[in-house]
Amino acid sequence: MAQTRILLVLTSNPRFGMHGGETGLAVDTFAAPFYAFEDAGMAAEIATIRGGEPPFAPGATETDATRRLREDVRLMEGLKQAPALRQVQTSVYDAVFLPGGHGAAWDFPACPELTVALEQFALQGKPIAAVGHGAAALVPVMDRRSQPLTRGRKVACPSVEEDREAGVDGVLPFQIESKLRDLGAIIEPAAAFAEKVCVDEFLITGQNAASAGPAAEALIQTIRGARIAA
Repeated sequence: MAQTRILLVLTSNPRFGMHGGETGLAVDTFAAPFYAFEDAGMAAEIATIRGGEPPFAPGATETDATRRLREDVRLMEGLKQAPALRQVQTSVYDAVFLPGGHGAAWDFPACPELTVALEQFALQGKPIAAVGHGAAALVPVMDRRSQPLTRGRKVACPSVEEDREAGVDGVLPFQIESKLRDLGAIIEPAAAFAEKVCVDEFLITGQNAASAGPAAEALIQTIRGARIAA
């Protein structure tokens, strides 16, 4: 059996839009899933929206996975040489994982290559996972009926309360919970910054950084379940 390949797509946006200030990838939403996939014997591969090293947002929580990342010369060099998403043949992957960070709120929904790839994954029933502000990528994605992919689906995403407490509710291009509700998603947030993961068929979403590892484990189990069923 061929090794499962998971594509992790990372933000390339380093700033809070016109408001300035540094942002980017929330490294704790990337490190835990990456190593969860590798430790499960899966091939975890990386692309960034524009290519090259993703900007790391300041203030990420220090975890065993982020410490492991800092000491992982192979992965750190790989991040510097990451291909742009437009250079990647996304159809060869078995699943896609979208880590968070406020930077993703800008370039994920504005990247046509990402939107098309997610629509193709959905059409084929391939797992799509998003954590935190990585869920911004889901906003423009349509299903086979030209309806929002998230309509009628259970979704976990950054809550209005979390964005308010983080001081970004008036800075982001849109508030993800509010936008997804408008599109018909079913959202029942956990307490601010508490773990929350939703699995709705092939769509797996985590509310925040605390949910990144559990969302990755849910993706692993979804892939294994699909292979058993096949």
